[in-house]
Amino acid sequence: MRNFGYGRISTTEQSLDLQLAALKAAGCHRILTDEGFSGSDFSRPGLSKLLRILRAGDTLVVWRLDRLGRSLFELLKLVRDLNERGVEFRSLSESLDTSTSAGRLLLHVLASMAEFERSLISERTRAGMAAARARGSRIGRRPAMTPEQLITAKTAIERDRRSVAEVAGEYRIHPRTLGRLLREQSATSTSPS
Repeated sequence: MRNFGYGRISTTEQSLDLQLAALKAAGCHRILTDEGFSGSDFSRPGLSKLLRILRAGDTLVVWRLDRLGRSLFELLKLVRDLNERGVEFRSLSESLDTSTSAGRLLLHVLASMAEFERSLISERTRAGMAAARARGSRIGRRPAMTPEQLITAKTAIERDRRSVAEVAGEYRIHPRTLGRLLREQSATSTSPS
């Protein structure tokens, strides 16, 4: 069984020394790190390399759970994926060790809490959107152009023979966006009522 350590710091002003010392003391024969990466981003070079070299029977060790990732849901998904590959997981600060019954139980409790948190966020989002609609608020992104601007742009392209790119530049939108808006307007005006 091989122990692989992983350490991460968010900014280069921070130091990995504490994590490295704890991982070495835990018997990690190889430690990979990422410096200057957010915990919300799970596509980090050091972590990606580590995930590629881990084999069944290995253990991934971190100093604290948040060094592996900030999103509890994504973190648990990663640990589950590792376990399915036969790789164990240990977090030194939280005393989480998936090679033990207690560690697996704690992992399942954390997974249930993450699922509960996601459902609460989803419920609150839906309730907030429903309340906003009831107040008459528009949900979603602001339109790129007002209907009046779209009429002016269409006139400039059709009558004045100006390019879509030139007109789009005046409204600070991408030419494809203007083209899409013009197609949508055309489809709406030609559809039977």
